[in-house]
Amino acid sequence: MKNFTVERLSFDTLSELPGSWTNQDYLELLRLMSYDSPEAIEPAELKAMCQMSLTDLEPAEAAQLVMGYLFEDELTIGQAENLAHQMLTEKLWEENPQLGQHEGFFKATQLLHEAYNGKFPRTEAVQFQVQLTAEAPEDLALFATQPEAPLLRLLAQGMPDNTLLNRLFGDQLAGTSFPEAPHIIWQLRTIKQDASSMILEVVSSAYWLDDFKYADTYAATTQADTEEAEEA
Repeated sequence: MKNFTVERLSFDTLSELPGSWTNQDYLELLRLMSYDSPEAIEPAELKAMCQMSLTDLEPAEAAQLVMGYLFEDELTIGQAENLAHQMLTEKLWEENPQLGQHEGFFKATQLLHEAYNGKFPRTEAVQFQVQLTAEAPEDLALFATQPEAPLLRLLAQGMPDNTLLNRLFGDQLAGTSFPEAPHIIWQLRTIKQDASSMILEVVSSAYWLDDFKYADTYAATTQADTEEAEEA
């Protein structure tokens, strides 16, 4: 077990994931909708034109097109069609059993919610910065590769025992195999690092980490996943 002091530095709620849709994405979606010469559209207008074109379709049809684009190699046409109907009423980024697809479901719903003025569920993500200070400076190496699992073990200790992460993943948090961790932390970047501490910025679903907004500074322990777990 490695010992750390964890300090929450900031906490914000987002309706869109940073950098989740690019102008290239909007171009590709417009091409899928057979838009004539989308490359002639001014870059600043691409998002609005893409959303306007989506709303020319029935909501479920638009959802199926967006899902087909995001999950081209992962979903059959039938699966995309079924999920497209579910998207109108369900928060698939929380409720679908395929954890690895949650970020994609969030991105799809985020785009469609805005395009259709709220006809799709409202998306809610969290973004926060957290400072980790290691009791032994060399323990920061835990976060050099595959940092999500050891980080989640630290974050979970700053949230109530009955928070969803602790209830659903208690064994993974206590153990050395947490393959779901990269699907829970959607974006992670290092803001600053020195000899014994680092500041990380985390983006995730409010479903998993909203309770971290109440976290104060606290001591916590963590461990890396074992090599056997990583290869599994």
